[in-house]
Amino acid sequence: MNILLLGSGGREHALAWKMAASPLVDRLYCAPGNAGIAQEAECVALDPTDHAAVIAFCKENKIDLVMVGPEAPLCAGIVDDLEAAGIKAFGPTRKAAQLEGSKGFTKDICRANNIPTAAYERFTAPEPAKDYIRKHGAPIVVKADGLAAGKGVVVAETIAQAEAAIDMMFDGGLGAAGAEVVIEEFLQGEEASFFALCDGTTAIALASAQDHKRALDNDQGPNTGGMGAYSPAPVMTDAMTRRTMSEIIEPTLRAMAAMGAPYKGVLFAGLMITKDGPKLIEYNVRFGDPETQVLMLRLMSDIVPALMAARDGVLKSFDLRWYDDAALTVVMAAKGYPGDYRKGSVIEGLEDAAKVEGAQIFHAGTKSDGAHILANGGRVLNVCAIGRSVAEAQRQAYAAVDRINWPDGFCRRDIGKRAVERGA
Repeated sequence: MNILLLGSGGREHALAWKMAASPLVDRLYCAPGNAGIAQEAECVALDPTDHAAVIAFCKENKIDLVMVGPEAPLCAGIVDDLEAAGIKAFGPTRKAAQLEGSKGFTKDICRANNIPTAAYERFTAPEPAKDYIRKHGAPIVVKADGLAAGKGVVVAETIAQAEAAIDMMFDGGLGAAGAEVVIEEFLQGEEASFFALCDGTTAIALASAQDHKRALDNDQGPNTGGMGAYSPAPVMTDAMTRRTMSEIIEPTLRAMAAMGAPYKGVLFAGLMITKDGPKLIEYNVRFGDPETQVLMLRLMSDIVPALMAARDGVLKSFDLRWYDDAALTVVMAAKGYPGDYRKGSVIEGLEDAAKVEGAQIFHAGTKSDGAHILANGGRVLNVCAIGRSVAEAQRQAYAAVDRINWPDGFCRRDIGKRAVERGA
């Protein structure tokens, strides 16, 4: 098979690394890719938002499957356009991708189908939204309805913070994403990332993970796209996984099929595990970043047949096997992230870091100038390791981090702390 992978981040490097190991793959392309992906795939200068150019490339290069990494092309309907052109694609249609493209759409699906989630309301103007906040008090959560690159959620600890978030969104601080807002109750519990492979009617659970959203140690600082993750997540017991599938994932699949938008692809449920069980915080319609990096390290099975089975609607008899080992990833980001940061600084020591037992380094935001690897984004490296326990994976990942010489970068030093304290 010839496969085209769309994207350029750490998620895509992990997927490229896993797909490149498949005996089914003849040629693997990635558009646009990065310096790490270039070691696994042939990187091509294609813009994933230019659907016509992507289709032309697929026809010219006899592409058998397109794997779409990020959410924006999915919400823009790239799968619809590829399939209409006779090209197989992994991921949801534009209509099904509304599960991530509109938080209000997902909340309404939950309400209509008794899927456990936080109480909420939708607003298109600031004053009614502020009245709702004053009535319900803080802490409270304010979300932009549309895609905001991970920056559209404000967990407000005071009414003043919530009102400021509403003003920011309605004043255009997040562009079109903030034209409508969702305000919901603050949930108490432990977060987990849950992934299910879906073929329109059947879903199979993948391994669980837990990520770390705040920029700084001890969950301090601003929210980010994610500063690290580990798998498995101890909070996701077998019983909790079964409840998540029966109470959240399966009703969602039935609801999407009933509205004529069967969901195919990977469904990423951000969960809060409360005293009453799992509740849905939000859906993403693609693999998580950085959770994918730890999932791919733990996945024993070939991923390519699984992607094809999901696209072809034949997951019912499919089974995936996983290594028992734990995996952990530490995100190294450019100083200043998630705010302003500098690009172009030199990163050294990557080869030495990769020699640590169990270590694997995925590139998230890098480029090569021929002689050096340079930082080219906010989140730049995913330093991963696998071990018999989360504690061992954590030790090995930080041992690799400490071999990397990049003065312009930083990372959290407490990824996996909660699991390690539990003895995982």
